[in-house]
Amino acid sequence: MTKENNTYRITDLDTSDRPRERLEKLGAQALSQSELLAILLRVGIPGENAIQLAQRILQDSGGLRGLHTASFQEVCQQKGIGPAKAAQIKAAIELGRRLGEMEAKDRLSIQNPDDAAALVSYEMSALPQEHLWVMNLNTRNQVININKLYKGSLNSSMVRIGELFKDAIQRNAAAIILVHNHPSGDPKPSPEDIRLTKAAIEAGKLLDIKVMDHLVIGDGRYVSLNQKKLAFE
Repeated sequence: MTKENNTYRITDLDTSDRPRERLEKLGAQALSQSELLAILLRVGIPGENAIQLAQRILQDSGGLRGLHTASFQEVCQQKGIGPAKAAQIKAAIELGRRLGEMEAKDRLSIQNPDDAAALVSYEMSALPQEHLWVMNLNTRNQVININKLYKGSLNSSMVRIGELFKDAIQRNAAAIILVHNHPSGDPKPSPEDIRLTKAAIEAGKLLDIKVMDHLVIGDGRYVSLNQKKLAFE
């Protein structure tokens, strides 16, 4: 059998270059994304060792975010990835999502926009469509719940302002934070985002429910309309 037909394994690499050995010695944080993915893949394919395979998958998928948003079937379609490896990849990403969610929920009291963004950014940044969620808070700025209200293209004419407060009224919330994502990855608020926020603030005054903020979630970053003084006086 020629070398081209061999399966390329991590053990074919020099010991100092093997991801698992590097992880044990230096910690997982010292490894690159391709090295971490290579540990999950374990073996490569003819012509590519596990790290090279991982590098190609990340490049073809658009990085970790692309793998996160890709369906199971789309991951399976990558050359060198079958159902078993696809399941390992998707399971590892989901564990990371759940860990991030658990860590964020340890800070249930919202003291600043970072606290609010930490609760939703990981999940919302991967959504392929625009979503609008409403975070309901009590008088101590603690999160009561997150109401996942709208999905699809959002504008002030389509969103029923009363719906933003319906769940808050039922739960006796003192304040709300609006959160929505921009699938493009750019969190810059649009004129429609500002108009929607202004309408919500005015409605909140009538209902005695404060609109604390409106966050726009992008790819790894967000914008607080309150911080930017957009719609907020």
